[in-house]
Amino acid sequence: FLGLYKIVADKTPYVSIEEIARKVSIGPTRFGHPCFYSAEDIKLANFTIKHDEQITFNSVEEVHGTMAVNCVVVRNNKSHSFALPLSQEGEFYECEDDQIYTLKEIAEWKIPKCRNRIVKLSNTLHMWDSSSPLPENFDGCLILMPVYEVQAVMKFRKDIVHILSDLDVEVKDVTDCYDISSFLQPLSLEDIFERTSKEFPMVAEIMEGPSGSQKPYNLLSTGKEIVIYKKYQATRVLASEMRSDPSKRHYLIPMSYKGKFKRRPREFPTAYDLEIARSGKEHLHVVATKAFTSPHKELFSVSVGDQFLVQQCQTSEVLYEGRKKLIDVLACEQILSDSYKKVLLPMYMEGGFVEVIHDKKQYHLSEICKEFHLPFNVKVSVRDLSIEKDVLAAAPGLQFEEEITDSYLLISSASSPVESWEIPVYRLNMLVHLLSKDVQTVAPPVTRTTVEEVSEEEYCTLRRYENLTLHPPPRPPKKPT
Repeated sequence: FLGLYKIVADKTPYVSIEEIARKVSIGPTRFGHPCFYSAEDIKLANFTIKHDEQITFNSVEEVHGTMAVNCVVVRNNKSHSFALPLSQEGEFYECEDDQIYTLKEIAEWKIPKCRNRIVKLSNTLHMWDSSSPLPENFDGCLILMPVYEVQAVMKFRKDIVHILSDLDVEVKDVTDCYDISSFLQPLSLEDIFERTSKEFPMVAEIMEGPSGSQKPYNLLSTGKEIVIYKKYQATRVLASEMRSDPSKRHYLIPMSYKGKFKRRPREFPTAYDLEIARSGKEHLHVVATKAFTSPHKELFSVSVGDQFLVQQCQTSEVLYEGRKKLIDVLACEQILSDSYKKVLLPMYMEGGFVEVIHDKKQYHLSEICKEFHLPFNVKVSVRDLSIEKDVLAAAPGLQFEEEITDSYLLISSASSPVESWEIPVYRLNMLVHLLSKDVQTVAPPVTRTTVEEVSEEEYCTLRRYENLTLHPPPRPPKKPT
């Protein structure tokens, strides 16, 4: 079921650090850093953790011969690192979590062992229909009770066997009686990606293929043999159709896309957004779509239809409550019928502007990313002829939202390697096992461009987590403070 959920903090306390480490997933990924607080102060050798202070658990490892959890407390914008031994007892409660998660993320990381998890639906990714497991207009809480299964391989068989965990069977360990190498070892794409670069290229047989009719997914059926040439990080541009209805599609476009784009007007809600979009390549020409009355006589009041050329950000002295103060302003030239007038707009100005485009040039994707700030609006003017069906050409308009760096494997068919494909490591569920065959040619055949359509769920995940280091600048205040 598609949707994003907020986690309701567990009110039942944990009685020791050992219980937390045993029941809660603590690991190297962004999901594996749970936060707790202690009901009492905890005095360490050179540091005291205050009660109700948020403690982030980062990893479990041996510290000076004792198993402990590496933790961090942020106090006065400074991080303090320390280790809590598993033997540390107390009353520990889960902190409130303001993040939103998919069901898959919650199932893998956020359900403690031997406990249920209460979640609240944050938003639905699709309109409600009769196939939804939830009642119409549902906005309450859900109790998640995971049902586990064991995935196994059998000797001399290539398929995956799914065994329900509630089967009443007797299990006997016969590891010492069998040669483990006679069993196939299923590997996910993540497992393959963790191999060293010198192990590539390699030949693999697909044990469980992905679902999907789009190339190359329809070529990756169970039993097919593939060559995996290399692993690498690649850049994609995340784009969305410029439509207001909920059925708009999202794409990841590779830099190798050979089509061309023409610009489409951008919309800017504030003067601050104009400053972000401004470039040294050209003057940004905009038309006001919303009136704004300035509270200062030194600054300009805007009427609907006013046109401006955006110049630069600067500071200006204004009279505010009888005192002079400096504020950030945007210097512009107002376009009049036969002249230009220099004006200053307050940076906090909440208005509305639409771009006027004079540029008729056609751009390749790499040129847009190099010359302009994203987000950026375009329409395909020349489709990519190397793609059998260019889905971008049919879109009424596209907004390039941000550049995404992701992990890929380069593969081809082992039997007819006439072309190679890039497949995403973390968005493709697929199991393979490695074969001991030699690769006939180390150089991969010509790589085909693939525009990857991503689901609403994948889109939300990409926007939330991929570029954590690229925080947007803070919005300005709506009025002077």
